[in-house]
Amino acid sequence: MVKRCLAWVTGVWLLIAGSTVEASPGLDSLHFFFSEVHSFESRFGQVILDESLVELDSGQGRVWVQRPGLFRWSYELPDRQEIVGDGAHVWVYDIELEQVTVRPQDEAIGKSPAILLSGTGNIEDNFEIVDIGTQGRYDWVNLVARDEENEFREIRIGFEDNRLRLMELLDHLDQRTRISFVDIKENVEVPPSTFEFTPPDGVDVIDEFGLFDS
Repeated sequence: MVKRCLAWVTGVWLLIAGSTVEASPGLDSLHFFFSEVHSFESRFGQVILDESLVELDSGQGRVWVQRPGLFRWSYELPDRQEIVGDGAHVWVYDIELEQVTVRPQDEAIGKSPAILLSGTGNIEDNFEIVDIGTQGRYDWVNLVARDEENEFREIRIGFEDNRLRLMELLDHLDQRTRISFVDIKENVEVPPSTFEFTPPDGVDVIDEFGLFDS
């Protein structure tokens, strides 16, 4: 089973708001993305590497975001999975296992970048922002977690022509999750149904928080 970056789903809730850090191409792009891009959709590819940069797993799919707080990550290959944040809950549906896990969305805030792209709040409350310059085609910034319990200790974000292109997530075991974004559409109208989820009939629902107990 792919280790999803939405182990992620205990995530960060972020939005640039009045950053005081010195301007640079990467920092300007970061500020623009989190303050001016209110919705987007994109195809993505994901690869997980160990500390020796040996590939452990990979996946691909499509992501939709509507700020604040709505998102859907749809994994198509190799393991089909849907991860949906509807503003109140985060749903993780493993299609092959016919299993759904649900938790409060506010419990999925503050420890990892699973929902970074859809968040609100001040980024500097959670991360130290470091400009790491332009490398090749990309302008890079590094977000260094202030909380040692954050699942990912660093998040590197690469922009090209002011557009999000790459994210690299480094955990405490030195494993890296790399996510690349292509066919990006910004400030598009995303149908509200994209962020709705109802467990299909017959699947197992794991509700550890008793959200839907009668």
